[in-house]
Amino acid sequence: MLPQENKSSGSSWERYKKFNFWEASSDFSLDISRVLFDYDFVQRMQPRIRAAISFMAELEKGVIANPDEKRMVGHYWLRSSELSPSPEIKQSIESNLARINSFVAKVHQGDIKGSTGKNFKGVLILGIGGSALGPQFVAHALGSKSDRLKPYFIDNTDPEGIERTVLMLSSLEETLVLVISKSGSTPETRNGMLELKARYKAAGLNHAQHFVAITGESSQLDKVALAEGWLERFPMWDWVGGRTSEFSAVGLLPAALQGLDIAEMLRGAKHMDSLTRATEPLKNPAALLSLAIYSATEGRGSKDMVVLPYRDRLELFSRYLQQLIMESLGKERDLDGNIVHQGIAVYGNKGSTDQHAFVQQLRDGIPNFFAVFIEALKDTAPASLEVEPGITSSDYLNGFYLGTRKALSDNGRQSITVTIRDTSAFNVGMLIALFERFVGIYARLINVNAYHQPGVEAGKKAAAEVLLVQQEILKALGESPNSKSVEEIAVVIQKDAEITFKVLQHLHAVGKVGCDAKADILTRRYSLQ
Repeated sequence: MLPQENKSSGSSWERYKKFNFWEASSDFSLDISRVLFDYDFVQRMQPRIRAAISFMAELEKGVIANPDEKRMVGHYWLRSSELSPSPEIKQSIESNLARINSFVAKVHQGDIKGSTGKNFKGVLILGIGGSALGPQFVAHALGSKSDRLKPYFIDNTDPEGIERTVLMLSSLEETLVLVISKSGSTPETRNGMLELKARYKAAGLNHAQHFVAITGESSQLDKVALAEGWLERFPMWDWVGGRTSEFSAVGLLPAALQGLDIAEMLRGAKHMDSLTRATEPLKNPAALLSLAIYSATEGRGSKDMVVLPYRDRLELFSRYLQQLIMESLGKERDLDGNIVHQGIAVYGNKGSTDQHAFVQQLRDGIPNFFAVFIEALKDTAPASLEVEPGITSSDYLNGFYLGTRKALSDNGRQSITVTIRDTSAFNVGMLIALFERFVGIYARLINVNAYHQPGVEAGKKAAAEVLLVQQEILKALGESPNSKSVEEIAVVIQKDAEITFKVLQHLHAVGKVGCDAKADILTRRYSLQ
């Protein structure tokens, strides 16, 4: 149901006309009319939303936007280098794009080959978080059977996952490997690199003639790549965060190697940037999106965001948005140091698949969400078959989207619809840029820093501490001639007994320690194998 004053006949259409943004040249539109704010909400929010838009303008000029790390935030310059705050940054962006295009052309032409002289047929991307989610989304959204190089991803430190991916490759000698890590010491990416290096060595191949680094200048990875003579090294700049790095070498290089039109992606992102710089909130789609979501979540994350793209090519968009939004907005403290526990939980898959999964709960269950529909007007595939007289599969997809939207709305469930013409490179670039700008504007509305991630760093630190516990357990068992219980080991190493127990479980499962397996799981005694 719409707000009280909008229940009269035809009011939903009037509301739609008022709160649907449309841009003619791209045929892009954003409909926020089914978010249940009153008509004067936008007016009341004018001072705050205008201040947020002004801050984004300052951010693009190079203001220090991340005080924790004393750095600028400049992912917008990647598609508009003329906006860079210094000639040096402008030159580095333009020269890096030229280097990407030159390197890719040489790979496609066969001027750069693998260690046995064979042309590359596949590209294996090693990364995690922003170094994987953006490239994965784009590869899935824009890939086809005519890809120049087939993309593969290793985005975890799971040895089974690594092995499964390696077995999917046509061959190691025909695979180009991109190792992506800003710091050069990200454990998951480093582990994947070491696993791949070992496999190339076992196959009698020189890995350096297959490996490319995308990393920070003088990072640990950069030094390894230089010392070992890898094929090429591309930069990651400190003013580009991982979750906003799709238009840097992180995303452009794998996309270009795959054969995707990166120039069109950049053009789409630049076009959306121009739309989202508008100072009038009703003419700025990112500002409208921010206002709608602020209203839907009461400005404190009270509702989850369910992302439902109605195209298979956009299936991974919810995963991409999950990191972009949750890492940017999920913060314990605001910019003034107050504890606020902000954030928006994001999940989703695709339509109409999810109509057979969780739409039942969305319509009739707890109303703890708002939906974001992504609609593509035009099919990129050949003409759809008529499955009924005058009705195609594409017509059904459109019907399911509109039907689900109405069913939710009829039961008071709020939704937003983003409409693009098709799933082209241009429009994928627009989608990414829209939500990049949204997190920046929305973060200012709720007064948090969108561009740091202290919780992620805390998780990394805790993981490193667990590995130290593992080393101490092995040392303690090695120094003892007798088996020991969990409690005894915990006392020796002066660590929490539960963590000690969980690490021992792992060590026993992988064969590093032995135990009396027939004993109760909590009273077992452990010793080195």
